[in-house]
Amino acid sequence: MSQEIPAEMAEDILEKFDALASEFVAVRSSATAEDSSAAAWAGQLDTYLNTTRDGLLNNVRRCWASLFTPRAVFYRFEKGLNGTQISVAVVVQKMVQSDAAGVAFSVDPVTQNRNLMIIEGAFGLGESVVSGQVTPDSFVITKSPFAIESREVAVKDRGLYRKEGGGNEWRNLSAEESERPVLVDSEVLELSKTILDIEAHYGFPVDVEWAKEGSAIYITQSRPITTLKS
Repeated sequence: MSQEIPAEMAEDILEKFDALASEFVAVRSSATAEDSSAAAWAGQLDTYLNTTRDGLLNNVRRCWASLFTPRAVFYRFEKGLNGTQISVAVVVQKMVQSDAAGVAFSVDPVTQNRNLMIIEGAFGLGESVVSGQVTPDSFVITKSPFAIESREVAVKDRGLYRKEGGGNEWRNLSAEESERPVLVDSEVLELSKTILDIEAHYGFPVDVEWAKEGSAIYITQSRPITTLKS
């Protein structure tokens, strides 16, 4: 963290940020050893949501530096990657100001049933689901026949949202809102079709992060499911 980003690189980053024309961005890691079928790296390196131009360069540096936290170093040893040269590319993405977000699996990761898909979500930013700080709604979808098999709507009493001026904050939700499902059935099926397309594209089961802003559903990340037996 004490090292300065080279001036030429800093200029490039800010120039590309201006061309993106987005007031708020997500600063995320993409390590060279990330997201293989054996090592997901999920949550090992740091992500900075709702970053503004003023904080961009520092958050890029913090993202690089997170490769050297005790957590990430331990993970490398645990996965037998400690002898591998690992570097970190930082991805800067236009921020989706999500009304709801979460994760999805094209195969049930617990039962290993390949005919079942799982979608989980909560209100606000998906970090609340990924970090386990909010119990999400859960939808189970069968591939054949293509249908929603079950839905479990949790009480989501708070959500993570953008703070004025950048960064994030927790907001309490009303009783009525907290008991509302994050996705209606038509949205569950629309997202399920997209997940099937992603699985078909890669040719293996996928773990996907999604975000809904207004009526649009975005896919922010896809990686292999690492917990399947074969």
